[in-house]
Amino acid sequence: MEALFTFGKVVFAFVIVLQLTLILLWVERKGSALIQDRVGANRANIFGGILPFNLGIVNTWMADPMKLFHKEDIVPEAADKFLHWLAPWIAIFPLFVTFAVIPFGDILVVGGYTINLQAAELNLGILYILAMLSLAVYGVVVGGWASNSRYSFLGGVRGSAQMVSYEIAMGLALVSVVLTYGTLDFQQIARDQGELMFGFLPAWGVFYQPIALIVLFIAGMAESKRAPFDLPEAESELVAGFYTEYSGSKQSVFMMADFVEVAIVAGLVTTLFFGGWQVPYLYREGFSFPGGFEIALPSIVVTILQVVSFLVKLFFFCWFQILVRWSLPRLRYDQLMDLGWKRLLPIGLVNVAVTAVMVLLFDGMTIP
Repeated sequence: MEALFTFGKVVFAFVIVLQLTLILLWVERKGSALIQDRVGANRANIFGGILPFNLGIVNTWMADPMKLFHKEDIVPEAADKFLHWLAPWIAIFPLFVTFAVIPFGDILVVGGYTINLQAAELNLGILYILAMLSLAVYGVVVGGWASNSRYSFLGGVRGSAQMVSYEIAMGLALVSVVLTYGTLDFQQIARDQGELMFGFLPAWGVFYQPIALIVLFIAGMAESKRAPFDLPEAESELVAGFYTEYSGSKQSVFMMADFVEVAIVAGLVTTLFFGGWQVPYLYREGFSFPGGFEIALPSIVVTILQVVSFLVKLFFFCWFQILVRWSLPRLRYDQLMDLGWKRLLPIGLVNVAVTAVMVLLFDGMTIP
């Protein structure tokens, strides 16, 4: 039975990522159209176009994916055939397994079984995240190398340098969070944020580590290689960069990896800084507000509210990344590296040092 529950959690987490990818694709196409005062995807419609509006859903979820997956899979004659096939899967596999350690709820009791709502229950979840994200760079490097194209190779070099640079800043932000909560377990960090500061303010990480939040969010967007950090692709300079020589389903896998990275960044920000699945004043028995006012709720209702809370926060930060992408201009490559090494890295180091001193002064009592 426990194996069945574990399989169900894995499937649920996998479905969240896949469905979120589809939703983000639609939000990006129509959202960017609104930002730029365009119509966006509107050619394909249902019922012969008799509906008074066209949201572009048929275009985004049916017409365009079918067209993309039915395109010819072209492999350059001088390319390394095996590595050319392998690169997209190297890029996306670590991202899918990374999402498994992000908790989407507390616990669910079913028939005497207590289910921890986390696909992979690892007490070293933050180390696991860093390890998996470091593997994703190989997809970019291999894709650029295997194509035997100068544009692709340059995109791969740019991508590897960018991702390695910003992984350091991201790691420092995560170290600050670990020092604050004293654990590497994502689930425990989410549970600790259920406490109250000053008797009324949720003890979310954003109040303890606002600098780490900013560093992590910027570094995470750079890791996802999206504007204003899309230098590895840079259509105006590199004709799509490291996947210039990819088409059809392989190209779609690379594009899907970008959206999965957006979801991972949103999941990290949600879990580490905004309570994860926590709902303010909601506990396992129901709501308990300051002043003694309480509302009792069944455990299943509490669990549903927690999962919905996590999904709402997750989608909000995904949407915010899309908003940033279509609002800011692309950085030059020297500006990109300058931001990572001369700005985020020193800020992250100082933040770690200050956090360590504060933890030492308060004798490890970091959570009220």
